[in-house]
Amino acid sequence: MGLVYASIELMNAFDEGLAKKHVIDIDEIRKISVEMLVDSGSLYLVINEDIQSYLQLPFIEKKRAVLANDMRNEYDLVGPVRVSFEGKVTYCEAVVIPGNAEPLLGAIPMEAMHVYIHPSSQQLTPNLEKLIRL
Repeated sequence: MGLVYASIELMNAFDEGLAKKHVIDIDEIRKISVEMLVDSGSLYLVINEDIQSYLQLPFIEKKRAVLANDMRNEYDLVGPVRVSFEGKVTYCEAVVIPGNAEPLLGAIPMEAMHVYIHPSSQQLTPNLEKLIRL
């Protein structure tokens, strides 16, 4: 199977909450559309410092992690971030990796949005079933 990419919208969920309370205007919500590698081998949403600089997601804690290249380090965990793809939405935390490294959509947000990698088309595909699996 080759690499799968998808256009994912990321939004600062804290800003979204402030807009719902009319503290900020809706067009002040920090959001960005990002072409992300869809990586079912990764668990988390992974963003880079450039994306974090734009979204200004609140810091939660430091998290030890191992990257695909076996690089082990501590990374910032930030959030909440609103993640959406073709009408499917979830809220989660994101791991911040250095510089402008490639962002990843991992298995946890994919499962929460009910999307999957279609094996023959190699595209991220929304599950059209209306039921959620508990």
